[in-house]
Amino acid sequence: MFVRRFLRPPYMALALALVATGGMVVAQADSPEQPMTSADGSGSFEVSGVQVDVTGKTADAARFAGWRIAQRKGWEMLAKRLGSSGAGVSDSTLDAMVSGIVIEDEQIGPNRYVARLGVLFSRARAGGLLGVAGQATRSPPMLVIPLQWSGGTGQVFEQKTDWQEAWGRYRTGNSAVDYIRPAGTGPDAMLLNAGQVGRPGRGWWRTILDQYGASDILVPVVRLYRQWPGGPVVGVFEARHGPDNRLIAKFSLRVGSSDGLDALLDAGVKRIDETYQSALQSGMLETDSSLAYVPPPAAPVVIEDLPEDLGTATGTPGPVATGDVRSTLSIQFDTPGAGAVAATEAAMRNIPGVRTALTSSLALGGVSVMRVGYDGDPAALSAALESRGWQVQGSGTTLRIRRGGQPSQGGTPAPADNATSG
Repeated sequence: MFVRRFLRPPYMALALALVATGGMVVAQADSPEQPMTSADGSGSFEVSGVQVDVTGKTADAARFAGWRIAQRKGWEMLAKRLGSSGAGVSDSTLDAMVSGIVIEDEQIGPNRYVARLGVLFSRARAGGLLGVAGQATRSPPMLVIPLQWSGGTGQVFEQKTDWQEAWGRYRTGNSAVDYIRPAGTGPDAMLLNAGQVGRPGRGWWRTILDQYGASDILVPVVRLYRQWPGGPVVGVFEARHGPDNRLIAKFSLRVGSSDGLDALLDAGVKRIDETYQSALQSGMLETDSSLAYVPPPAAPVVIEDLPEDLGTATGTPGPVATGDVRSTLSIQFDTPGAGAVAATEAAMRNIPGVRTALTSSLALGGVSVMRVGYDGDPAALSAALESRGWQVQGSGTTLRIRRGGQPSQGGTPAPADNATSG
């Protein structure tokens, strides 16, 4: 059954109480010109299938009474599900805990209201009252890449898709899987696309997961087949996991017309979530160890034997040669595009004394961080960078570098990155 989100009338007391909590459920955008809908990340407890049949003096009064009864019935169902009594809770307390009402089906008469409703309870408030706030066990954070195939074309976030919208509508509060659902804005279309799904290379996957704060990848796939324009639609769903795109389950659903496409996709999302939860319980969603961050190998430490006569020498030791000091620095640099990453790393490696230069945190369109191993004092590296036209800020082992936009003092342009020292 298609779940319709309904904004409650603002003049009703219950609606006003819910507005104060900031948890209203609003209608989804249907216009393709509007931006992609952000995912529902409220994490609310959801109770669905609450039946109400009430009468009132007016249609609005009957609806208000029906929502009140739905709150009470939903609270009893939630308490029973979580193993608590839940008795003795007033309507005012329920008003503070309810974050939204989902209308699954309703019939409104002049003085009668018959409906099947869903109730969303704030996890923080309801869980604290039921004593289960900290008992939920969830998976490591999983990055969701919803891939839709339609008309022979595969799309993720290249443009707004029905499958991406369905995942944005789905509420994950009752799921044991910790989903990370990108909004489809910014660099999402470039980093997460149909081509990336088929690339098993761990290096780039590690960079993407670090960008989104995830530990693993989930790829729910749907292939839509339309019998004729406006006619039946068949959806073939696949639940896939990991950088190797491993298939966990596959099933098909069908609706009689294209008007039921949203209901088809919502049902597919719910069933795929159940598949992932079952796979998590059976141990099939274990995180691939190759996706963990691999730090660059540390330089070997060479221990040299000192001459015996130095063992009894006294006095102040002489200065240490620059080449005997080894430093590891974190250097922040601008990365407007992928080419800037390779160019900056190459420029860094051209500096004498630099052993390694590897980007450890990538932020395309922002500021990335490079880990640099240098045989010398950090101040010497700062001087070498400035001599090559870089603007250097910071001190110690943390530096911020930018390309200098003005010629150096005296009117002489700064030397190029490939200029030799001396």
